[in-house]
Amino acid sequence: MTLPDRDAILAFIRQSSTSVGKREIARAFHLKGAERQALKQLLGELEEEGVLDSGPGRSFHMGGGLPRVTVLSVVFAQGARIVARPERWEHEGTAPDVVVAQANRRGHLAERLKPGDRILARISGEPPRYLGVVIKRLPRGHAHMLGVVRKDDDGALHLQPVDKRSRRRWPIHHSAEVSPGMLVRAELKGSGQRSVAHVTALLGDPFATGLSLSDIAIASKGIPAEFPSGVEDEAQRAENRPLGPRADWTAIPFVTIDPADARDFDDAVYAEPDGSGWRLLVAIADVSWYVRPGTALDRSAFDRGNSVYFPDQVVPMLPEALSAGACSLKSGAGKAVLVAELRLSEQGELKAWSFHRARVRIAENLAYEQAQAIIDGQEESPLGANVLEPLWGCWRALMTARNRRDPLDLELPEKRVVLDERGRISAIVERQRLDAHRVIEEMMIAANVAAAKALEVKKAPVMYRNHASPEREKLISLKDYLGTLGVSFALGQVITTSTFNHVLNRTRERTDFPEISEAVLRAQMQASYGPRNEGHFGLSLGSYAHFTSPIRRYADVLVHRSLVAAYGLGEGGLSDDAGSRFAAIGEHISFTERRAMEAERETLDRYVARYLADRVGQIVRARISGVQAFGFFATVETIGGDGLVPVSALGEERFRYDEAGRYLEGVESGRRFAPGQWLDLKLEEADPVSGGLRFSLPGVDPVESGSRFRRAGRRFGPGGRGGPPPGVRRGRRG
Repeated sequence: MTLPDRDAILAFIRQSSTSVGKREIARAFHLKGAERQALKQLLGELEEEGVLDSGPGRSFHMGGGLPRVTVLSVVFAQGARIVARPERWEHEGTAPDVVVAQANRRGHLAERLKPGDRILARISGEPPRYLGVVIKRLPRGHAHMLGVVRKDDDGALHLQPVDKRSRRRWPIHHSAEVSPGMLVRAELKGSGQRSVAHVTALLGDPFATGLSLSDIAIASKGIPAEFPSGVEDEAQRAENRPLGPRADWTAIPFVTIDPADARDFDDAVYAEPDGSGWRLLVAIADVSWYVRPGTALDRSAFDRGNSVYFPDQVVPMLPEALSAGACSLKSGAGKAVLVAELRLSEQGELKAWSFHRARVRIAENLAYEQAQAIIDGQEESPLGANVLEPLWGCWRALMTARNRRDPLDLELPEKRVVLDERGRISAIVERQRLDAHRVIEEMMIAANVAAAKALEVKKAPVMYRNHASPEREKLISLKDYLGTLGVSFALGQVITTSTFNHVLNRTRERTDFPEISEAVLRAQMQASYGPRNEGHFGLSLGSYAHFTSPIRRYADVLVHRSLVAAYGLGEGGLSDDAGSRFAAIGEHISFTERRAMEAERETLDRYVARYLADRVGQIVRARISGVQAFGFFATVETIGGDGLVPVSALGEERFRYDEAGRYLEGVESGRRFAPGQWLDLKLEEADPVSGGLRFSLPGVDPVESGSRFRRAGRRFGPGGRGGPPPGVRRGRRG
């Protein structure tokens, strides 16, 4: 038998589910003698070219990828969702995420894994989409953490973790290069109380160098902030790609309506009457035209999963040449878009849809506030003929359909950090909610529904946006809590969004309504991506996908590609076998979304702490936002940011924790601390590095926590029972 060609060998290595070396290839192709020598030379050439990489035992795998069997370190574990990364990664760019299967062939459950665990795993898939199956668990390695170096009064250096849930500081192994104030990466070595932090990387002083508070979150969450070599060059080449064959819709006056500080423009809209109903056009940046499957640009976008937005910067999913250039729908220039053309009834029901690749010229980029002022007659339209009135008319029809569905009606306040020209905090304000916001939201929802239904009709792959109905355990906890507030919540019924809305509507005028809203929110499941349709409970929709933000979400890019392929719209469509990888991809982008949310939330906390740092020692007005056995959390009025009031700061009196009612009650005085209460508190600490705040009660001398444990351990448990308090957690979101 003659030596197989390069493509045959690469296909064999790619498709193998086990480690492949020269011996396995020779056996598969029945090679002997001189043929084996020729194979060795060919494999060496492929390795030199970077097409193949060698792994343990001289096994081979595709270049830039992972061996079929390798050691992984778990970085995320929540329920059945486990994400790990290779312990060794010597290639350019960030190490890829590996979604760990829930059970291996012996039935060992992966959900028992925790962050920091090490596993030997069998890898399937191709870069950068990997699935790992646990072969065995390995001895746990050293814990890694990010922290700031602090000097104690005695001159000793300690590491303060950036995670505000960690209340302990770790002694630092002597290092001449380390100085107080530096942000460092370290390994904890040793066991238990004797662990010592060994510094492995110096990241600089976050307040004296170019680092920002968002850089702390980027580093601690492992968010890819630099594009791999060649990706930005590829984006610049793609930026200049001709728009290709597409419909000319430049005469239609599309407008974008976005936040005043928007950094990219994904979507534009146009509406006009259509008989008794409406014709709605939702034009979305045609990212699939510029970002083609299998390219370095595509792999980088997948790796990031989504853009991450901070007060001072954005970590984009796509390089600036595309995210702020070719794909951003700025007014005045011809832009490539994928348009959802929707036909709506007078009652806002979706009657028909079609999808088109088109070339448009945006008439105007409007801010929400500007659009609202125009529609309210407070400002003149810059559009010659006002195109906003039909948009508002179409929205009213969509609202009729929305009210019939009765989706979950939770509108929780959102904070926005306002920075001055030097990057300092000038204010922390609450974002306004205008009808202009709701107009765009409802139109995007309609387009997302149409995209999911259109792909279902074609039996094409769909990356659904799923939101499951609440679990019974969460509903029971909510019922118990509402019961302590005198609010009824019956479980002997089919739970729908209307069930929750009824509670919200009955309590909207109560002073504790914010806490009731938070409790309802905590009862909900977390949304995720996947190829199996589970419906969207919160929106009361049977089919839902994300189609409207492909500049900042990889899920939307996949939906675009599937539509392009299913409806024969030209180049850049989904490959025939791509749908088989949607499950693993969905796990990955669900993980990157949660990672981004945590990073954004923690950065906001850090900005709040920096803003309040000058007020340490002062009395602030705050509202109790959550209560645990070890104390309660409070949020500063108008500013936000959760801070802890530990039980030790409540004085000598014993306090009993009522788990159902979520309150602390003084055993002798009966004084109660419960969510929703307003208090005057003394700000004891505001740490911008961790985002942590700590309060005390004015005029009350705190009690040493150790003596409190020794004297009255029972006071910390539910109903006055139990041991010392658990580790500190955030009060608002559990």
